[in-house]
Amino acid sequence: MTSEFVGRSVELGLLRTRLQRVAESGRGTAVAIRGRRQVGKSRLVQEFCNAAQVPYLYFTATKGMPVTESLASFLAELKCSRIAPDPDTLPDSIGGGWPDAFRLLSTVLADSPTVVVIDELPWLAEQDAVFDGALQTAWDRLLQQRPILLLLLGSDIHMMERLTAYDRPFYGRADNLVLEPLNPAEVGHALALEPAESIDAHLITGGLPGILRSWPRGLPPLEFVRRECDDPAAPLFGVPESTLLAEFPAPDQARRVLEAIGNGERTHATIAATAGSRSGTLPSGTLSPLLHRLSAEKHVLSVDEPLSIKPGKPALYRVADSNLRLYLATLRTVQDLVRRGRGDAAYKLFARRWTSWRGKAVEPLVRDALELSALAGALPWKDVTTVGGWWNRTFNPEIDLIGADRSPVANRIIFAGSIKWLGTPFDRHDLAELTRAVTEVPGFEPRETASVVVSLTNIDSTLTDALDLVWNAADVLSAWG
Repeated sequence: MTSEFVGRSVELGLLRTRLQRVAESGRGTAVAIRGRRQVGKSRLVQEFCNAAQVPYLYFTATKGMPVTESLASFLAELKCSRIAPDPDTLPDSIGGGWPDAFRLLSTVLADSPTVVVIDELPWLAEQDAVFDGALQTAWDRLLQQRPILLLLLGSDIHMMERLTAYDRPFYGRADNLVLEPLNPAEVGHALALEPAESIDAHLITGGLPGILRSWPRGLPPLEFVRRECDDPAAPLFGVPESTLLAEFPAPDQARRVLEAIGNGERTHATIAATAGSRSGTLPSGTLSPLLHRLSAEKHVLSVDEPLSIKPGKPALYRVADSNLRLYLATLRTVQDLVRRGRGDAAYKLFARRWTSWRGKAVEPLVRDALELSALAGALPWKDVTTVGGWWNRTFNPEIDLIGADRSPVANRIIFAGSIKWLGTPFDRHDLAELTRAVTEVPGFEPRETASVVVSLTNIDSTLTDALDLVWNAADVLSAWG
């Protein structure tokens, strides 16, 4: 299993900078760290605490625990930490609720920097309606005047609602750090895989450490899935299942919309038809707010718009996290077979669907890689600032890659191209189809717009002179360093 801590150099650097700020100013700094479940928030902070060489208190809340028990647990952690100079002088209990707990904490803080971590913070707010206010009061009157780095951890949606929203007591008092999944290069490094396999592993796991920890180093992606099909409780199934149940505990309209998109519906009209009840299609007045909530607020969905010099429609929706996307499309059915003791049939089903699913799922990742490379000045065209795709209302044609100077409506189309992530090479037939299709893109100039191909396998060598840029899996992975 991979247990090595990989990546997160930027995030660790940000935390070190905040601790240095505390040391130099003698005043407190708070950081709210949020991100989806199993993204590695707790592991990141623990690694930081281990390396910081200052006293720290790490308290993790427990969902559903009574307030008195939470306070007892907090006191026990305080006594075990190196923060209190003489733990024997601390009281046996905290009787005045969280205001007294924070007051006690302030009395034992030294004049040198200290780190205090409160993990699963939203669960404390669920248990005690005055927790947010108590934290804000203690911070303003007691803790901020001391050299303390306060790290507050929680899942993305809960932290947005409970801590960082403008109408919450602690609003504006903490820096916000959103922890994203590991990128494809970090996944490949953690698992010691070749570039193409690293990209496959990222698509399967979504870059989530909660799944990667169960993946033996060097094990090819399909072999990993085959092994997981022997275990119905494997993290490959359990992590997305728990995310789905936590964020959407009831089979309501939002859940039906998400599942429709996960099963391959992309447009407003087809989502409305699939997610509708027996009474018919989901009305636009109901669906549009749901799509906005799932994309802009919960960040569960991503929205893609056609990129050209003219506004285009329709917008296309996809599940943002590739692991949850794979779970909704295939892994949930695979897990049902595994639970019935049919592991071989489960793997065969996955293998049968994998190639076509991967061919579409890799497209956003390739676009991200090209855009990162363009912004880093690593592409031949210095004016490229955004990479997307283009399609018309009939999806005929549908262009995988459009590089432009701005979005969503460009001034200039700089390159257009194709992604072929299959077992066969990009050939003359593919080039002829691309050459015909790109003429439909508003802003395409036949002798000025460059041609780009990104392929899983090597392309026909006789075609290289007709293309301006050819990328393979190693090139895609290199965009993340």
